[in-house]
Amino acid sequence: MAIHKAVIPAAGLGTRFLPATKATPKEMLPVVDKPAIQYVVEEAAAAGLNDVLFITGRSKRTLADHFDAAPELEAALEAKGDVGRLALVRASNELADVHFVRQGQPKGLGHAVLMAKHHIGNEPFAVLLGDDLIDERDPLLPIMLELQERTGGSVIALLEVEPETIHLYGCAAVEPIEGADPDQVRITALVEKPDAADAPSNLAIIGRYVLNPAVFGVLEHTAPGRGGEIQLTDALATLAGMPAAEGGGVYGVIFRGRRYDTGDRLDYLKAVVQIAVDRPDLGPDFRAWLTEYVPSLHA
Repeated sequence: MAIHKAVIPAAGLGTRFLPATKATPKEMLPVVDKPAIQYVVEEAAAAGLNDVLFITGRSKRTLADHFDAAPELEAALEAKGDVGRLALVRASNELADVHFVRQGQPKGLGHAVLMAKHHIGNEPFAVLLGDDLIDERDPLLPIMLELQERTGGSVIALLEVEPETIHLYGCAAVEPIEGADPDQVRITALVEKPDAADAPSNLAIIGRYVLNPAVFGVLEHTAPGRGGEIQLTDALATLAGMPAAEGGGVYGVIFRGRRYDTGDRLDYLKAVVQIAVDRPDLGPDFRAWLTEYVPSLHA
């Protein structure tokens, strides 16, 4: 079955970015000149996922506004003959069919995914977390979609991290898939944010998933885990031990491309710089300025 639906959980309060996120969703914070969430929707659309469901909360109305038409703004730009900016404004509401469901209470990522059950139905789907931006030059989702189609199970994105930082992530134990690309693996166990001494590997789960719809039945019976929340990692651990005939089996794609983390203030600033220096319109001047500025920090 061709996968064309994506779920983007976006109900978090963004407390690490206060006071900027007091009235503005963290997903709408700009990365250069686009809100972070637009990069994520663009990635989904580029992979053929043209039906996007946001799981939101009470303070996220501007997300809907951003992916909707803006008739007054568009008319003003059109009257001025500003074709370039008019195209930029229209681009966000032409990316995909966008829908919204409110989570109601922040009960964890697993609960947010479960909120998508009625929209998704009985078909595989992707989940994209807004804190992880994947460089368009290093596509990840198409590989994950192909692996899901080939195996019928669920697929998660993995990233090699320094062992001392594994406690910040969900962690996977893996084994090779016979005859497959070595960066495509079978998941044998998953642990949410383990201590370094207890971690089965240095392979961290990052924010891209392609899931068999059997995950919904598992989530409905998944008790709150770490932090008192319903953890998607716990549900995936259950799926990993289920037979393929029941929608079980979990696989991983080890990502070795460019990824930008916007999950906290320092990583957000790094992401803005990394993306800006590669922009053809801004990069040359920005790199020249950085080349002059950075040595002055050591003066």
